[in-house]
Amino acid sequence: MEPYKNLNENSSVHSYEIEEDSITVQFNDGDAYVYNYGSAGSDNVEQMKTLAALGTGLHSFINNKVRNRYAYKV
Repeated sequence: MEPYKNLNENSSVHSYEIEEDSITVQFNDGDAYVYNYGSAGSDNVEQMKTLAALGTGLHSFINNKVRNRYAYKV
């Protein structure tokens, strides 16, 4: 997992892992969720990948756009 930069210093995202058609997001509480093209949609997953790499906005995007649309909890 890649540490999330958390540039705004207010995110509960701890780390992430990018795959071709998915992203796994781990939160500070230790819970991790896999969002893939089938569960969250390809456009949303690609946006999540971009935000993760930037280190800002990922938690807000998850809350506002994909919330419970994860494929499974790790």
